[in-house]
Amino acid sequence: MNNQSMYDISMPEVISLISAVGHQRTVIVEGAMGSGKTTGIGRGVSKNHPDHIYIEFDCTNKDIQDLSTPKFMKAVEDMVSDYVEFVPNSELGVHLGKPVIINFDEFMKASPPVKKGVRRIMLERKVGTIDVTPDSIMYGTSNLAAEGLGDNLPAHQRNAIISVRMRKATADEWVEWGIDNDMHPSVLGFAKENPQIFQSFEDISDPSENEYIHDPRVQRDGVCTGRSLHAVSDVLHQRDHLTDATVTAALIGAIGRRGALDLMAFVELADQLPSLQSIKDDPLNAKVPTNSSATAMVVYRAISLMERDWLDAWMQYMERLPKEDQALFVMAVTKSTYKGQTWVMLHGKFAKWSRENGYLIAKADKE
Repeated sequence: MNNQSMYDISMPEVISLISAVGHQRTVIVEGAMGSGKTTGIGRGVSKNHPDHIYIEFDCTNKDIQDLSTPKFMKAVEDMVSDYVEFVPNSELGVHLGKPVIINFDEFMKASPPVKKGVRRIMLERKVGTIDVTPDSIMYGTSNLAAEGLGDNLPAHQRNAIISVRMRKATADEWVEWGIDNDMHPSVLGFAKENPQIFQSFEDISDPSENEYIHDPRVQRDGVCTGRSLHAVSDVLHQRDHLTDATVTAALIGAIGRRGALDLMAFVELADQLPSLQSIKDDPLNAKVPTNSSATAMVVYRAISLMERDWLDAWMQYMERLPKEDQALFVMAVTKSTYKGQTWVMLHGKFAKWSRENGYLIAKADKE
């Protein structure tokens, strides 16, 4: 049974919502741990508002005085007495005189005084006695209350804000993001072949059904999330400088024993793939894997490491791969975010492939 609400929205939809209404209304985003709420949403909203200054305010390590501080003011002109004015903490950026994007990160984990103070800022658009610069955007992020990580917000406090749940990315969505962000080919292959990594514990009745993910019903030292997969990708990119035991220990520490051992199987598979040099030197005779996971990893590696001087050889080799793997390469390199999009698309062999196999791209778009 799938308990994820039909109204849970994707990260791009969250970014669109905050970008559209965040200067008027505060949006609180609740989502699974490690799903990219802090960095992903921040980057997305900042991209939509390049003239704003992005500020990440971690509510978990703040006291009430971190919001505003009393400042003694001398009476002037016809004032009857001296007075105290509350000035904003510089960390909130109100003093800059420019519109800001403030992410009140881990808002629901804040202490009651901080939560009350932040909520006042959200509602009044004012820090202490100083107004926030017009057009500034505010939003908050928190984990799901059901994850048992200390996130909660009473109903009466939700009433004045917009609270939405962000769904986890699917395996395909995360792999697409991973291609654009230099994730290690072994991690991309592992994620593609194990979509249950992106399942929610709310969708399963027994924790043993999915040992990869966080589940508040059991204690697990490490779990697979988008964030922890990013961490193991960084480790694997430095694998040549580490012993096998060190790599395995780091992977276990990041994604847990079950995930680490399964990922290492993909790493060992990657070691058996044809080298890029062999493809460059002899694209018509270089080894073509027979395993579907292996061929996908060859493509992911080519996407990540593609250079102009060996695109010709790659196009010859690629035509020996299954059609779906060819389409995987083409869909990735034609995206506007791909580093070599222009020179790949202008290449003669690539243009010829596109004319002859356009139906594959259309099919992939529909899927």
